[in-house]
Amino acid sequence: MFDNLSDKLQRVFKNLRGEGKLTPANMDEALREIRVALLEADVHFKVVKQFIEDVKVKAMGEEVLTALSPAQQVVKIVRDERINRGCALPMSRPP
Repeated sequence: MFDNLSDKLQRVFKNLRGEGKLTPANMDEALREIRVALLEADVHFKVVKQFIEDVKVKAMGEEVLTALSPAQQVVKIVRDERINRGCALPMSRPP
């Protein structure tokens, strides 16, 4: 189950690598894929909903870090949210 979740998260981040800039459209697509992956991994829907909302607020509210690609920025935000929640959601090494 965790391998499958990790693979799906890696695919989301890989898809973002090709983007030059983090936009609301590509962020919404990435968050949709993350939401589905978490739900398929049997994470409680209320936890998923709050997690996605928090990541979206941070991703769209943060000043774009020029040293990071969109994929790296999303990985950082998702990682920070996992740590803030004491969450053990698996995630392989960042892209």
